[in-house]
Amino acid sequence: MSVSNNFLRLGVLSALVGMSLGVWMGASENFTLSPVHAHINLLGFASMMLFGLFYRIIPAAAQGWLATVHFILAVLGFLILAPCLAWLLLGHPEIVPVLAAGEIMLVTSMLLFTVIVFRATGRTDEPATA
Repeated sequence: MSVSNNFLRLGVLSALVGMSLGVWMGASENFTLSPVHAHINLLGFASMMLFGLFYRIIPAAAQGWLATVHFILAVLGFLILAPCLAWLLLGHPEIVPVLAAGEIMLVTSMLLFTVIVFRATGRTDEPATA
C-alpha cells in the first residue's frame, strides 16, 4: 500500500469521525468537545488528505524512508492527540504529558514533511531558459 493511499484513507475516515462527532454534539447540545471536532477535521481530514494528494502528485517524494517516517509520526501523533484532548476537556489534566507527546509527534511530522516538500520541489525537470 502506498503512503499516498494510506494518507487518503485516513483522511476520509477522519472526516467521518469528525462529522459524526459534530452531529452528536449538535444533537446533544453539548459542545464541550468542539476543539476535538476541529482537530479531527483539520489534522485528520484536511492535513492527511493534503499529504496524500501531495504524494499522489509527486510520487518520487513518497519513495524512501522519509515519507514512511512522516506517515508513522503523523498517524501516531494524531491518534494520540485526539483522544487525549477529549480526555483533557472532560476534566482529566493528568493526560497532558501524553497529549504533549502527540503534539510533538505532529510537529515533528510537519517538520519532516517540510523537508520532503522542499526536496521534491527543489528539483527541476524543466530545461533552464536563457
